[in-house]
Parts: sequence; structure tokens; C-alpha cells
Amino acid sequence: MQPTSPTLKNVRYLFTDIDDTISTEGKITQQAYDALWRAHDAGLVIVPVTGRPAGWCDHIARMWPVDGVIGENGGFYMRMTDQGLQRVFRYDDVARTGFRQRLQQIREEILLKVPGCGIASDQAYREYDLAIDFCEDVKPLTVDDVAEIVRIFESHGATAKISSIHVNGWFGDFDKLTMAKQYAQDVFGVSLIEENDCFAFCGDSPNDEPMFAYFKHSFGVANVRQFLPQMKSAPATITQSEAGAGFTEVVDAILRDRQTMS
Repeated sequence: MQPTSPTLKNVRYLFTDIDDTISTEGKITQQAYDALWRAHDAGLVIVPVTGRPAGWCDHIARMWPVDGVIGENGGFYMRMTDQGLQRVFRYDDVARTGFRQRLQQIREEILLKVPGCGIASDQAYREYDLAIDFCEDVKPLTVDDVAEIVRIFESHGATAKISSIHVNGWFGDFDKLTMAKQYAQDVFGVSLIEENDCFAFCGDSPNDEPMFAYFKHSFGVANVRQFLPQMKSAPATITQSEAGAGFTEVVDAILRDRQTMS
């Protein structure tokens, strides 16, 4: 990563993807988890923004040194409060049930038309979306196969986003950025439009594009380079290291500037 810009001195909040951004080959390394704790102890507020399911996010909100977590690509957020775990969903129970029923038909079509793909192992813990595994627990699919999965979702009117491991498809009007804006307003009382300089984002894949495009301080860990040819919006800065080591670079850069300018 290039030498840190002094403008990072204003960053108080870091939104970040998890898979292949904080994690490395499916694990949270000691280095990356230490970075989360150093950020927490220094007052840098971190909110993971992930495609992972509600079941995982319940655990993350309770157990990780983070302010809260946005899950299923923006379908909800969860955070611990003095009253216990707070869950805020974009759509109510009835709507979510209807969405899942509509996704069942798409599920069967994808499994039939794209041999080798699979249903993500965390599907049982999801509230909104259908996650199709193309390389996490299955033999990696080709770019064309992944594109076909996206095409099938979109042919049914669903939104489809590619992460580093899954294609996530859902019904409803939301994405990572939509819920990040709501989280900032609900929890921090801050408008992302008016206070963009106070926020940063770190990610690694095409489903992070809305965030890369919106945030002044947007970072991609080095493994994002493999996706750049299929992305319209790239991060402003790319780290030298991949995955969790790259995430650590971002945290260190922000903390260094905050300390220098304090």
C-alpha cells in the first residue's frame, strides 16, 4: 500500500468485508484478530459488512470486538446493546418468508443447469438469500459458470452478487451500501453523505463494488486484483498484502494517522 494519506486522521469508523478480507483461506489469523482488538482499544469503530448469514452474524455481534455487523449483503444488522442483541431487518418476517419461497425455484434451476456448484454450507442459517457455492466447499467453477449462476438469478428478477466464494441472490431493495447508510444514521447518528471523510471501507470482491464506489477512503486487499477485470468500481487503494494481512495494513494505516494527528 502507498504511504498513508494524512486525510485518514478523520476516520472514526471502518466498515469491512469478512471472507478473504479479514479471513485468510477460511480462517481468521492471529494477525487479523489482533488488528480488530487494536482498533477496538484505540477507539476505531469496526462494523463487518458481509454476505454471511444471520446465524453467523448473531455470533459475530456477540463475540467479536466490533460495534455490530451487517449481514446477508445488507438485509439486516445486529449489534449488542445494554438490552441485549438488537436485530434490525430490512423486511419483516412475512416478506422474508415470501422471498425464500421464490428462491426455491431458482435453487433447483441453478443446480440443474450449472453442474458442480452447490448450496452453501451456511444456507440453513440465512434469512434472505440463496447462496450458491462456487469454490468454498466445491471444486472451483469457471468464470463462465459463475456468470451463468448470476444470469439465472437475474432472469427471475433477483439481485445477484459475486463474493470471493459464493454467488448470493435475493429479492428486496438493499445491498451492502444501503444498510451501511442506515446503520450509520441509526447507530452513530451520522449521515454518510455529509460525513464521508469519517468512514472507510475494506473489501475484496465484486459484491463490495457499491462500497468501493461510495467511500472516499476505500481499500481493497491485494486479492481484489483477480476481480478487477469484471468490476466497474475499483477501490481507491489496494494493499500490498492479501486477505487478513491486507486488512491489518488498513487498520495500521488508519491508527498511525490518527495517532500522528492527535
